[in-house]
Amino acid sequence: MTYKEFRRQLGKAGLTNKAFAELVKINCNSITNYKKDGEVPAHWAIVSVLMGVMADHKLDFKEALGGIEIEQKKTRGTAIKGRFGGSKQTDFPL
Repeated sequence: MTYKEFRRQLGKAGLTNKAFAELVKINCNSITNYKKDGEVPAHWAIVSVLMGVMADHKLDFKEALGGIEIEQKKTRGTAIKGRFGGSKQTDFPL
């Protein structure tokens, strides 16, 4: 799915990139980064279409998603304090 179509589906659902990211517990920048490629991964394409269709039929997808425990995705490449690049290093006593 193109990024443009993805945004259209989110618009039908009444969502911004930020609202979508918060709803599915991902970093907003992850969504915005798809604009560069012009394509959105299939799983987010499916979710956006389903949200758009549910909104068209006046179904509350926010309530349905609210009942699911979704763990916040960690930002890739983020360093852990005291660790280079967030790599899993063993602590050595000094």
